[in-house]
Amino acid sequence: MPFKSIKSLEERPDFFSPGHGLCPGCGAAQIARIVTKVAGKDTIIVTPTGCLEVSTTTYPATSWKVPYLHVAFENAAAAASGIKVAYDALIRKKKISKDANLVVLGGDGGTADIGLQSLSGALERGERITYICYDNEAYMNTGIQRSGATPYGAWTTTSPAGQKTLKKDLMGMAMAHRVKYAATASIAYVRDAANKVEKAISLGGPSFIHWIQPCTVGWRYDPKLTVKISKLAVKTGLWPLYEYYEGVTKLTVEVPKRLPVSEYLKLQGRFRQIMNKPEELAKIQSYADGLAGKFGLGPVAQ
Repeated sequence: MPFKSIKSLEERPDFFSPGHGLCPGCGAAQIARIVTKVAGKDTIIVTPTGCLEVSTTTYPATSWKVPYLHVAFENAAAAASGIKVAYDALIRKKKISKDANLVVLGGDGGTADIGLQSLSGALERGERITYICYDNEAYMNTGIQRSGATPYGAWTTTSPAGQKTLKKDLMGMAMAHRVKYAATASIAYVRDAANKVEKAISLGGPSFIHWIQPCTVGWRYDPKLTVKISKLAVKTGLWPLYEYYEGVTKLTVEVPKRLPVSEYLKLQGRFRQIMNKPEELAKIQSYADGLAGKFGLGPVAQ
């Protein structure tokens, strides 16, 4: 059943514990909490190496109250596929009676780059898994290096003058695999995100959710601004919230009047080197305008 309010989600049990080692204001912790609340106790979480893994499984403690598997950068989707096949075999042999939700929580490095091959294979085979990419737009765990998901103009340690290419279209790639369901999400729109997780899991998969995840360290902003920045990504049109189901793409959060992209960029130190370069800002605004036209967002407010 769809969540009609945030309160209905909050009333669900928590399966992600506080006391983890993620940074204050880290969007990944909020994503993990929402996902596990929605998925419930009959869930197995798989994560490739990344911030979420190293900060929630410091031996001998764990933040996860459901079965959890950490694997290498490149094989999270393959590992989840294997677990699903094993569950199917056990059910077929009547060793167990209940299936489990298989959810992968992978960063952009383990999704857009190193893990792309195994993800593509899982989606192409029609595996019954839900893959969620928490996208902080760089390799934050290993020192803030650029990834295929780093946006144009963003500083990283390996793109100190600003990234010179646009980020990969992960949603486009997922839809090209004819997945059952795909969606974008933001922690600033909790009910929208929770309903998408619920739908992705209930449909069985393969399903894919691309979730923007602000990183206080790599994006260089005050931790208290995490939700505001997440909202501005949507309000500027840089992160349209939409879903793809049965071949139809539908906007789920309307933005009648968009804000200029500069409102989003100026809060983040990673864009500092381009804020006084009108031609660079114009390129990013043009990119947002293109997304707006594609998904039916409103014009920029004057």
